[in-house]
Amino acid sequence: MADEATAFVPGHITGFFSAHPDDDPTKAGSRGAGLTLTDGVTVTVRPAERGELRLEGEPIDVDPVTTVLETLEVGARVEAESDLPLGAGFGVSGAMALGTALAANRVFDRRLSTNELVTIAHGAEVQAGTGLGDVVAQAHGGIPIRLEPGAPAHNELDSIPARARVEYVSFGGLSTADVLSGDTDQLTRAGREALSRIVAEPTLPSFVYASRRFAREAELLTSRTHEAIEDVAAVGGQASMAMLGDTVFALGTGLTDAGYEPSVCATHPAGATLQ
Repeated sequence: MADEATAFVPGHITGFFSAHPDDDPTKAGSRGAGLTLTDGVTVTVRPAERGELRLEGEPIDVDPVTTVLETLEVGARVEAESDLPLGAGFGVSGAMALGTALAANRVFDRRLSTNELVTIAHGAEVQAGTGLGDVVAQAHGGIPIRLEPGAPAHNELDSIPARARVEYVSFGGLSTADVLSGDTDQLTRAGREALSRIVAEPTLPSFVYASRRFAREAELLTSRTHEAIEDVAAVGGQASMAMLGDTVFALGTGLTDAGYEPSVCATHPAGATLQ
């Protein structure tokens, strides 16, 4: 048993998705595409008789993390650090779950493979209703395209072969659980159309266009995201909404050019890693 282990998991912005529920949480998930980010979540796990999770030093309850620890049958203190806001479309809960799985596997010498750990974290996210595809994307890195839903044994991934500067502005959070527990038929139709476009033209401009059209057709745009996207378009940039959050992202300097003061990062070239 090690004294501690630390993992870094990139943030993930989903541009569009279609929901694919299943009674088996390892088979449930989403199809879609997104950006993994150099802004992410650092998770440190230490053995502890009484489990505890802290984000930026403050106690917090994140059901997927609890489920990961229970599945691994370990007691641990989990400390997460991130500049990304929780519940705003950056996959923070998925990152904490995956980071916990990776770090706990090392600390407690569980000797599980990467795919097994990703499956545990993905299943925990699905069961909690906090995400359907962030974990598998964060494990992959880059600009992943999720062609089939589910954990590694069931999904199929491709990616857009590119890197980019990414800007984002978050106006607040949206409840992923509320959206996913409602009627997702219209959302899924729009997501399937967006995926078809990306498969036919796997480029960054095509991704942002498909994401923006998805947000509109799925009726997920908030007034603030709509205004910011229009502001970026007015200066010749491309932007869309992060799913699912009251957040706008743009490639290059789109938000800066439109007069915003965004956070700036880049697409992450690799997936989640132990440090």
